[in-house]
Amino acid sequence: MTSVDVSGPVTAEGATSGSVQSDAASTQVRVRDVLSAYVGLTKPRIIELLLVTTVPAMFLAAGGVPALRLVLATMIGGCLAAASANVFNCVLDRDIDERMRRTRRRPLPRHAVGPIAATVFGALLGIAATLWLGFFVNWLSALLALGANAFYVFVYTMWLKRRTSQNIVWGGIAGCFPPLIGWTAVTGSLSWPPFVLFAIVFFWTPPHTWALALRYREDYAAAEVPMLPVVMPAPAVARRIGAYSVLTVLASLALWPVAGTGWLYPLVAGLTGIALLWESWQLLHRAGRGLVDAALKPMRLFHWSNSYLALVFIAAAVDPLLR
Repeated sequence: MTSVDVSGPVTAEGATSGSVQSDAASTQVRVRDVLSAYVGLTKPRIIELLLVTTVPAMFLAAGGVPALRLVLATMIGGCLAAASANVFNCVLDRDIDERMRRTRRRPLPRHAVGPIAATVFGALLGIAATLWLGFFVNWLSALLALGANAFYVFVYTMWLKRRTSQNIVWGGIAGCFPPLIGWTAVTGSLSWPPFVLFAIVFFWTPPHTWALALRYREDYAAAEVPMLPVVMPAPAVARRIGAYSVLTVLASLALWPVAGTGWLYPLVAGLTGIALLWESWQLLHRAGRGLVDAALKPMRLFHWSNSYLALVFIAAAVDPLLR
């Protein structure tokens, strides 16, 4: 039995047209994949967290709503600065990322972007951030952002991360700069309130990061990164998390008298602080029972710590609006 072709003849013109459309579609996919890879290098979720600590500091410094133009300029500059630091981190840690399940799909380990291209991209972002903040905000904010980037890349990524279990304690200082940048963007100078905000982020960073490291302890061990959960048993890590959680809550309450906030801020800081301490105690309780890795449920504390920081800083921003 012979088959009948009911589709009609395929002309050379039709074949060429289909080939052109296919090539165009493939090009669009490739361009989209490359753009997605470059965006991935900047770690957008980390940038979001940094903005959460920058903008509220501007509201607190202004004692109300700062100029929208200034907020937008500071946000853009902050995004560029944080993106630059994250790109350099991806370049320098690409060997680590290849060995960790959590990070092996990042752009450099899967060779979506080359290290040289990524380095150039990071440098351009850093230059753009410094110039943008300098010309559209002020040079003090620009220098603070540049200093934060240098600390993150040279002190944390290149020196501390692979050498000491205290890497995130001191390396986390880089993530404390956004409140200073936000404050100076409004006032052009520094004073005690932004340093209290700095301290909140400083003490918050170890519990937040160690909770994540507890969940991915085997990953960090495989990559030979001496995060605290790799070199210490879970109960000892949980005790450290508890101690830093207490310091975080105390630092958050110190903003009340230092900045002269109204009733909203201490109320939110107190209630969210109790919740943070409760989650820390629960983690310590589970660690004391001999549970490890996923059974410890450290991601409960990790996710709540994100919410805690956001709520405390939002309260600091809203409080001046109620006075």
